Amino acid sequence: MSVTRPERAELLMPAGDLQKLKMAVLYGADAIYLGTPDLSLRTKSAFTLEDVVEGVKFAHKYGKRVYLTLNLFSHNKDIPKLEHYIETVRKVQPDGVIIADPGVFQYVKEMAPDLELHVSTQANICSWLSVKFWAEQGASLVVLAREVSFPELVEIREKCPDIKLETFVHGAMCMTYSGRCLLSNYMAERGANQGNCANSCRWNYKVHMRLKDGTIKELELNEHTKDMFEYLLEEGAREGEMMPIEEDERGSYILNSKDLCLMPKLDQYLALGIDSLKVEGRNKSQYYVALVARAYRMAIDDWYQDPESWSPSPYMAELETVQNRGYTLAFHDGRLDNHGHNYENTATLAEWEFAGLIHRVEEDAFIVEVKNRIEAGDVVEFVSPIQRETIFLRIYEFIDARSGKVAEVVHAGQKPVIRVPFSWFDREDVAQLRNSYPEMTIIRKERPLTRDQWDRLKLDKEASKIELGHGSDVRYDKRRDALVLSLDEANSERAFKTPRLGVEGCCGRGCNGCLIFWQDPAYDKARALMAEKKSGEMLAKNSRAKNLA
Repeated sequence: MSVTRPERAELLMPAGDLQKLKMAVLYGADAIYLGTPDLSLRTKSAFTLEDVVEGVKFAHKYGKRVYLTLNLFSHNKDIPKLEHYIETVRKVQPDGVIIADPGVFQYVKEMAPDLELHVSTQANICSWLSVKFWAEQGASLVVLAREVSFPELVEIREKCPDIKLETFVHGAMCMTYSGRCLLSNYMAERGANQGNCANSCRWNYKVHMRLKDGTIKELELNEHTKDMFEYLLEEGAREGEMMPIEEDERGSYILNSKDLCLMPKLDQYLALGIDSLKVEGRNKSQYYVALVARAYRMAIDDWYQDPESWSPSPYMAELETVQNRGYTLAFHDGRLDNHGHNYENTATLAEWEFAGLIHRVEEDAFIVEVKNRIEAGDVVEFVSPIQRETIFLRIYEFIDARSGKVAEVVHAGQKPVIRVPFSWFDREDVAQLRNSYPEMTIIRKERPLTRDQWDRLKLDKEASKIELGHGSDVRYDKRRDALVLSLDEANSERAFKTPRLGVEGCCGRGCNGCLIFWQDPAYDKARALMAEKKSGEMLAKNSRAKNLA
């Protein structure tokens, strides 16, 4: 099969259900990968075959591509399903099928020679020799293993110029070799290689000791014993090289990798000519799919428009609004170091959270599905899939779209649908609101965090700086000590980064609907400054100090 490489790199996003597929398309994906639960290596996939058909039609309507996953390692019981799967795939008409198993690859090649075949990351392709092998078998694209470093990637591109290359740029990292794991099978009897991983690598482990009489004692760490022990691993081929296992009273997360994020190096991948930039996350939320797609869409487009002036900073700021375990460059430079792991906890974290979703656009209002608790006075941010500028709105009451009842707080657990009148947007053009904020627009808001959560974010950012060559090990150690201290104190008080309640103070954004900012005489000078800025843009710290009451 002859392969035509694209002129520009495609942004490939995951979709775990039909709505996520639609959101990926609207927020900038060039292509989407998905599958049904039985053969797609994702048993939690919510796609039925009917959903797949509808999803492919929707994507093709917008000129986007869809790749179906068939990347299981087949057992005998799976083989009878393949014939029916191929028949169905032909009806769906996807733009490619992602396969890992050589036997399945050969079967599909013979039974459906018209389908474009992609080789999954599960095939562990790490060298140009393996890429050439799959090209000779008829693959049009190969997905490289996450363990491939950028220098290796440069050599692969040079030696294999005529086949499409795909590499992961964002998402969760597996602690085993590109997802080839037996830990989940052993710990939870859930097959990681059959799409049912229990994420055993991220569990909290504690050290115990077995006495000679067979009894087992927990090795308690307290103020008297914590300095008596040090836990070390010695690998057989590295005699005398002791690798520490870090543990405290809360246990240890020795296998907890941070999330991959190659945004700081994205320009290198685009300049090299990588054909497909892949984001992990078929089990992730609508919020994740939309905002990660949006960030990478802007970054890719801006690089092609002006590569010399390109900087990752604005796009990293977007990605930091999405919950993550801390970001790492992973194997980009080769060996993954200790800054690519989270030893203190395994939680995903961000300063922002999913507030809601525009369910419908009426003549005079947005109808919004609420996804998290919102209180009177909170500021929400509307993130358009069409334009880059976002809009901030401070809300003081919540109108139930069904009953018309008004409340001062809404809870996501009750699945409320609220009405947000256009009249509340006192600085926006109504026609622009209707056109730029369609159905499925994401709405986010700042999230209050505990002290240890703020300390975790500071530690994560310092680790990222160190990976990029401009951080400080001394500062990293201080921030790690601060995190350990705040975890020990178990501080449960939560605070926002900026003032968010309109009855208590001003955040300096000049948000739509902000009664305190736009009406209080104390903010006259600040309003004059905000008139020169776009809606929602923060005043500088020194300006806020001088001009905000």
